Amino acid sequence: FYLTPPQVNSILKANEYSFKVPEFDGKNVSSVLGFDSNQLPANAPIEDRRSAATCLQTRGMLLGVFDGHAGCACAQAVSERLFYYIAVSLLPHETLLEIENAVESGRALLPILQWHKHPNDYFSKEASKLYFNSLRTYWQELIDLNSGETTDVKEALINAFKRLDNDISLEAQVGDPNSFLNYLVLRVAFSGATACVAHVDGVDLHIANTGDSRAMLGVQEEDGSWSAVNLSYDHNAQNEHEVERVKMEHPKSEEKSLVKQDRLLGLLMPFRAFGDVKFKWSIELQKRVVESGPDQLNDNEYTKFIPPNYHTPPYLTAEPEVIHHKLRPQDKFLVLATDGLWETMHRQDVARIVGEYLTGVHHQQPIAVGGYKVTLGQMHGLLTERRARISSVFEDQNAATHLIRHAVGNNEFGAVDHERLSKMLSLPEELARMYRDDITIIVVQFNSHVI
Repeated sequence: FYLTPPQVNSILKANEYSFKVPEFDGKNVSSVLGFDSNQLPANAPIEDRRSAATCLQTRGMLLGVFDGHAGCACAQAVSERLFYYIAVSLLPHETLLEIENAVESGRALLPILQWHKHPNDYFSKEASKLYFNSLRTYWQELIDLNSGETTDVKEALINAFKRLDNDISLEAQVGDPNSFLNYLVLRVAFSGATACVAHVDGVDLHIANTGDSRAMLGVQEEDGSWSAVNLSYDHNAQNEHEVERVKMEHPKSEEKSLVKQDRLLGLLMPFRAFGDVKFKWSIELQKRVVESGPDQLNDNEYTKFIPPNYHTPPYLTAEPEVIHHKLRPQDKFLVLATDGLWETMHRQDVARIVGEYLTGVHHQQPIAVGGYKVTLGQMHGLLTERRARISSVFEDQNAATHLIRHAVGNNEFGAVDHERLSKMLSLPEELARMYRDDITIIVVQFNSHVI
């Protein structure tokens, strides 16, 4: 199929969402001006999820991208639930008491989060009561544990990630009398999801990362050029510290079987994830849950299968690595994205493309033709394309869309090639996954004046 530019645009813009932080009396007191987000599916249905919310009882904003595997169930649940766990972990003791008393006496609850959602970002209504009960048990425990100290953000993030993963596991073990819910909690636990979450409060930026999605800061240097600062590390076989960590947690006799073909136990790419109970539960527990579970689960070969060399579980954790960064005036934006973006683009290019898009200025770099023999005609073509590109910056009203356009359509000269874009976007569902992954991006713009 050959797609016209308007058709390409309608595919690229289908899931875009933008939020501007409101101003007070013409003054914006937030360190965040707003954010753009977008998703481009490769899987059907898409296995990525995204979330953004403002914390109403504490200060700060939460943004996150979630990359599911073995289905979208776990990514869906984490995208709905994790921010509540983080918000509750950050609440002062008296607010937790107020909330508990309101539930106890059936009064209206203080809203904890204001969600910023695209119409496609749905919440599963069937599971909301179950999810609420698990969250309530968590805040009741926090009330009982009250030490009177204010919670450290890093600690709150780590506790929230671990607790949600623990609840996902428990809900699947306990099951549910409602057969639909029972199947849902099992699907959530047996599938998996990575998560990369930002909490921005004033000049304090915390990134909590589990798995191989990434956070990157776009910095404007004094000469106006753009550079990228990594704010997360991938938890996979390319990260030596992560491989060491996994080896330290298991006996020496398993050293050779732990990481095979760059995968955990030869199967899983990310070394940290939510769900994935096949890498966490004992063999006995897996068998018991699958056998007593609904027929759909029992007929599913994937859930019955036990990973090879499975001796000393758990092999997987959802505990995040948390990085704290104090924002500086030259820190202009943050990109959170699933690995679908980083597989196709270098972070330096991401910083430049978003930076130039946000400032609307193209720093004209000499045209690089790296080792290609280029005729005068081709050179003329490149220069014409460059001129067109300057005007095309303004066809996207969303920085995440602009980045996806480059990620999918860039040619070897780093320019968006419409023909390539058309081919990539018109691939049938069963082929698309062979050429690219789901891509989910959130671009957060900082307010340099406040910072």
